[in-house]
Amino acid sequence: MALAATSAVAQISFEGNSKPVYQEGESTSTGEMAVYVLYSAQGVSMSYTAHADPNNVSWQSFTVVNGGRIYNDISVVSNGDVTTLPQVVAGQGYLITEGDVRTYLWVIDYSTCRMRLNSVVVEPESDCGTTVLNVDGYAPEMRYDVNKSLDREIEVIYHTLEWNAEDTRWDEVDVVEKEKYLKTSTAVPAPYCNTTFTISGDKFLEFWGEKISKTSDTYSAVAISVETTAIQEERDHDNEQKSEGVALGGSAPAVITFTAYCTDAVSFKQWQVSDNPDFNYILMDFSQDEVEYTFEEMGTTYWRFYYANSDGSCEDYSETYTVNIGESQLICPNIFSPGTTEGVNDVWKVSYKSIVDFHCWIYNRWGVLIKEFTDPSDGWDGTYRGKLVSTGVYFYVIRATGSDGKKYKESGDINILRYERRNSGGSSDIPEE
Repeated sequence: MALAATSAVAQISFEGNSKPVYQEGESTSTGEMAVYVLYSAQGVSMSYTAHADPNNVSWQSFTVVNGGRIYNDISVVSNGDVTTLPQVVAGQGYLITEGDVRTYLWVIDYSTCRMRLNSVVVEPESDCGTTVLNVDGYAPEMRYDVNKSLDREIEVIYHTLEWNAEDTRWDEVDVVEKEKYLKTSTAVPAPYCNTTFTISGDKFLEFWGEKISKTSDTYSAVAISVETTAIQEERDHDNEQKSEGVALGGSAPAVITFTAYCTDAVSFKQWQVSDNPDFNYILMDFSQDEVEYTFEEMGTTYWRFYYANSDGSCEDYSETYTVNIGESQLICPNIFSPGTTEGVNDVWKVSYKSIVDFHCWIYNRWGVLIKEFTDPSDGWDGTYRGKLVSTGVYFYVIRATGSDGKKYKESGDINILRYERRNSGGSSDIPEE
């Protein structure tokens, strides 16, 4: 079986090899070197086919000593435009010169560094960030020329968990780490789920259809990780005052759901709440992954998630979430104009912030209760029993409590202006003023 490697200036071939020759790189006139890996060099010859002048071809071998090349002239057999080295010597380089054209190459005998695997064992002292594999096998660094080596692309294959932010979940994924050569001790990022570790390789055995592998016993994960979210329930009330620059909190009551998404080895979990960013004192704690909390009191609190594995050898905290609840405010208007221009001052509403308890009553001048509501975002559209009331003065009474504990006892006039009757067939049953 023979292999030919052709470049712009020359052609190299091998004969007598039992398997195809693996070639990496190209031999060019610019000095770049091709590396040829032979399954075995025994009984293998190497030939050069001249590009232009077969009578002007010379061969040299070279080895590397003290970081430099040592060249030696070698004899070859000529046959027409082909010169042949009857027995190639691996583990060294060759320089073939044809006139002004130089071809550099290196030959490696794979049988002298053939990959072997006996066992893969996980080091029991692996830590939270790194898992160490002890490998009984052989696949040394394949060096050539001066300070160069081939990448054997030995694979370390295992499973771990990867955060899927789009679907807010941990997905099990395959991991393939590649090593240039086989080390007796190999460190990989600690997996977040139980898994086995498989060492497989190398690319040369794969090229020849003889790839080998060894798998460890099942490893129980100790490494942990958590992703957390804090999502506030949105309110879009046009009469609620907004708190600019506040990520979480603002106007009470604020409903926020804190959720932790844990990897498999998380055994101990706790949402911690403090009024100090250093968490010197824990006000509250919750042991579940998800906590929905309604903030009704003014002030700043800090939330974080603490987690650990079963023996406490791995532990960590999530990011800290800051929740700011502002002081309360309640402003009552005294004029509106229902039934005039739709969407423009046609509903009587208070302007408010951080009101956690609210009750409003609206009366006409004779003390008839026209409207009652308990949600500060609600209002009065100027109707009673489905019909617009007449213009004039009405009265409101409000009892409310703010997030800061402030008690509101408000009362006053509501003036209805610019009344236009919408229904020509009837009128309000409220006595006219």
